Parts: sequence; C-alpha cells; structure tokens
Amino acid sequence: MQPSPPRDAHLPRWPERMQHEDRAALPGGQARPFVILGAVIALCAVAAGAFGAHGLRGRAAPELLAAFETGARYQMFHALALFAIGWWVDRVPSRLVNVAGWLMVAGTVVFSGSLYAMTLTGARWLGAVTPAGGVLLLLGWACFALAALRTRTGPRPD
Repeated sequence: MQPSPPRDAHLPRWPERMQHEDRAALPGGQARPFVILGAVIALCAVAAGAFGAHGLRGRAAPELLAAFETGARYQMFHALALFAIGWWVDRVPSRLVNVAGWLMVAGTVVFSGSLYAMTLTGARWLGAVTPAGGVLLLLGWACFALAALRTRTGPRPD
C-alpha cells in the first residue's frame, strides 16, 4: 500500500537550502504594505525633487521653492523610515510599529503634500496645514521608539 501524498502537496516548495529563518525574512505579512508604500513614496520624492529643481526654478518664489524642497527631502527620509518599519515589524510583530508606520504615511502625505500644494497654487494658507503633518510624523517616530524600547530581545537577526 502506498502512502497518501501530504495535504500540502499542491503548494510550492521552498528550496531545501532556504531555511525557515530565510523564509521569515522575505517581505510579506505586515511588512509588505510598508515596503510597497516606502518604494512608491521614495519614487514620488525623487520625481518631486527633480520637478522642484528643474521645473520650478525661476517660476516659484525662492521661499516657496525652499518649502517644496523641504517637502521632497522629508518625503524621502520617511520613505526610508517605512523600509525600516517594514524590516522591524516582520521580525518583532508589534501593533505599535504598525501604528508608527501608518502615522508616518499619513504625516508624509499631509506634511509634504501641503508644502507641494502651497508652492504649486501659491495658497500660503496651506502652510498652516503643514504642522499637522509634522505632528503625525513626530507621533510615528515616538511610537517606533516606544516599540523598540518595549522589545525585550530586539529583532531577529537575518
């Protein structure tokens, strides 16, 4: 009598050389949205920076151009932070790290978005919205720091 095939025989197999820890390190689960958003936000930051440097020079007032460049710089910083959050949350699952990531996404949209909109429209009142984005970014960093402090062993090594 032949043994029946395992229940998961239809699922793809990991190469034998790939250990369990390697599989856990692949982006997925909770990390996936932060890695994807980090990449998209970084892509947009590069585009915004290029547009500011080439498309707005001579067309926007110097103080508005400086605000636009600040928006692009902070956007890139927080895109990179989202990669760090994605790396961390898959190794040390934490609701607080998830909250940090979403606060940074929202903060980046509000902070950088308000600076871009202010520069492109000339509506200086949008500058009053920018601090709300800054507060969201600060809360995101605070949550990330608190999550790291609460972690007993640190992230799993790769």
